[in-house]
Amino acid sequence: MINKEWKKLQNGSDIRGIAVDGVENQPINLTNDVVGKIAKAFLVWLCNKTGKSVDEIKISVGNDSRLSAERLRNAIIDNITSLGGHVIHCGLASTPAMFMSTVVKGYEYDGAIMITASHLPYNRNGMKFFISEGGLDKKDITEILLLAQADKFNTHDTIGTIQEIDFISVYAKELVDKIIKEVNHPVHKEQPLKGFKIVVDAGNGAGGFFVDKVLKPLGANTTGSQFLEPDGSFPNHIPNPEDKDAMEAIKRAVIKQKADLGIIFDTDVDRAGAVDSDGNEINRNRLIALMSSIVLEEYPGSTIVTDSITSSGLAKFIENELGGVHHRYKRGYKNVINEAIRLNGNGTESHLAIETSGHGALKENYFLDDGAYLIAKILIKMAMMKLENGQMIYQLISNLDEPTEEKEFRMKILVDNFKSYGEKIIADLTEYVQEDSAIVVALKNYEGIRASCDKENGDGWFLLRLSLHDPLMPLNIESNMVGGVKMIVSKLIPFLNQYPELDISTLKVFVQ
Repeated sequence: MINKEWKKLQNGSDIRGIAVDGVENQPINLTNDVVGKIAKAFLVWLCNKTGKSVDEIKISVGNDSRLSAERLRNAIIDNITSLGGHVIHCGLASTPAMFMSTVVKGYEYDGAIMITASHLPYNRNGMKFFISEGGLDKKDITEILLLAQADKFNTHDTIGTIQEIDFISVYAKELVDKIIKEVNHPVHKEQPLKGFKIVVDAGNGAGGFFVDKVLKPLGANTTGSQFLEPDGSFPNHIPNPEDKDAMEAIKRAVIKQKADLGIIFDTDVDRAGAVDSDGNEINRNRLIALMSSIVLEEYPGSTIVTDSITSSGLAKFIENELGGVHHRYKRGYKNVINEAIRLNGNGTESHLAIETSGHGALKENYFLDDGAYLIAKILIKMAMMKLENGQMIYQLISNLDEPTEEKEFRMKILVDNFKSYGEKIIADLTEYVQEDSAIVVALKNYEGIRASCDKENGDGWFLLRLSLHDPLMPLNIESNMVGGVKMIVSKLIPFLNQYPELDISTLKVFVQ
């Protein structure tokens, strides 16, 4: 069984921890020793999975721009090679690129490690692992941590080799070639984005490559792109398409440059968002709507899998406007992706799995959550629409109904056994609202309780669920009327007041 300290490092299907000292007195737990043992464990895990010996295994290693990246990378490389494994040192890379290093012809490494903690604060870091079948699942990470904790690794007489390659350029060329081929521009064949002005905000993460290695070769004017230089202190804003300051920064850039499109990536480029020429955000429900429009044109009637907090307007748009099927599932990008894979395995055609956070994965791209690939699909459609009828990409979602108000509350559970406490609240609330004729519980719901309120009681919906990893109960509410969220909150407070170990102070402040 994994002990408490090793278990702390597991964050679902990733490793996450503290890598830089001096923030809120949080001690470093991603030490060179710990990271080295995890790297060795991944090598052994790969040997067990593939049947190969350690000196036959090749593992690619890349990192984003975090301050601790070089230290962790060196520890990983030293420990893999010490057992005889071979390392392909990719340097600055994106998470999707590292997966692609296991499948692109001519590379096809046995495994890949990406050193990243996505959008978390600069003192954090982590590791993501890939094989050619995709990212590792939670149970795989548990197995790796058990091996690391046991620390029973055989020594090897021969040190493994290290090869340095610029794999991000290989990955970028794959995107460029795809865009050229699919647009098939009659005049600007090699530069189908000629005439477009596109600005990128990389937030000083790993996404700056997209300007020089993708957009410029395709002919786009990228003047005004910002924060492209990697800087792990993230001096300008958090690299996160969900962050308000980050979205405001790219919106300002689009308006200032009078650009056709703005693009924003998270730190390791597995998520993305966009901004239209008027400075309107294309993220969350809007990004899902846009990608659904593109995918359902290619695969009519297929199923779009999303997470649980997507809006009612989005469901209506996918089903009534686009003729697709909306399958609302659990939060967590791996949950959404695995559900789409499961549906396909059962004979239900699904080509897009996408979460409101910006994690989006397509069947045609290994169901890899890849922000750059998502943007490539948007760029292809944008170029084709201009050729066909002179329209702009955001016109595809002009009929999307959006709520008048939306709000998320995150309520702390103040007991150690928070999962059972939260589950009881959800079960009790389900029973409670069934006696209220103003509230209708959603029949198809895979997480927590989702219910709709009539026009006299907020004209909207709420979803109360348990956080995937933390002692929290997020409450998401949307309403089609001004003041509707407050009405729904007011309706829930008397019930939630019965649970003293649930901190609902944010709700009470909100209604006051």
